[in-house]
Amino acid sequence: MKKDQRPIGIFDSGLGGLTVLKTLRRFFPQETFLYVGDVARLPYGNKSPDTIRRYGEQILSFLKGQDVKMAVVACNTASTVFLQDQSYQGIPLFNVIGPGSQAAVSTTKTKRIGVIGTSTTILGHSYQKKILELDPTLTVLEKSCPLFVPLAEEGLGGDPITQLVVEKYLAELKQQQVDTLILGCTHYPLLKADIARFMGVQTHLIESGEVLAGLIEEHFKLHGNRGDQGLLRVCTTDVTEHFLKLAQSLMGADQVKELERIVL
Repeated sequence: MKKDQRPIGIFDSGLGGLTVLKTLRRFFPQETFLYVGDVARLPYGNKSPDTIRRYGEQILSFLKGQDVKMAVVACNTASTVFLQDQSYQGIPLFNVIGPGSQAAVSTTKTKRIGVIGTSTTILGHSYQKKILELDPTLTVLEKSCPLFVPLAEEGLGGDPITQLVVEKYLAELKQQQVDTLILGCTHYPLLKADIARFMGVQTHLIESGEVLAGLIEEHFKLHGNRGDQGLLRVCTTDVTEHFLKLAQSLMGADQVKELERIVL
């Protein structure tokens, strides 16, 4: 069978989507990936849905021009405005909210699920709606954590300042005894150790990357369009030494040798 060497496109507002990319690279090492981080317009979480959709469509248009075979909206905030979109101009479209919700529903034992995310994600109640659609008997508690993104972008995981912010944001969810917590922003896994330390071992943390990999595997089984080159291209709307160092720290310096600046 002839291999489909077109890349899988992934985009996020900045660094956070690299956590999804890293997971998908582990599951699909033979696939070529094209990552876009919209660093110049970071963060998305405090912008209006109309603005976020416009940004997302500009990136998806770029990915279409690069002939991707599918696109992953790795940004939770952007996923809230593309939630109903199964494709973009013929490109299969995947978002992180559906997989994350399904994983949480399958994981909880006490029927109490927490969701943390940016202001736009939480105000849209996308996770809450999806979870209750899957199981209306569950209790879903939501919390906006807007400072988590800049802390993650600054590489401050493990810092005492981050630990104080985590405690301030998550004290109520811990008090409410959620046993499952959705990290509803792809930046948040970069602070996973801080969050896990505060919430305790009784709380299961849900990341979207692994469950998203399951959906992509199903797509491959149906369409058979696997690749075998295993290449990686990382593009950003603004190239900074800071972003490059963080990307190399997360992905490996041998994986991200340079950033390519794009204009949307």
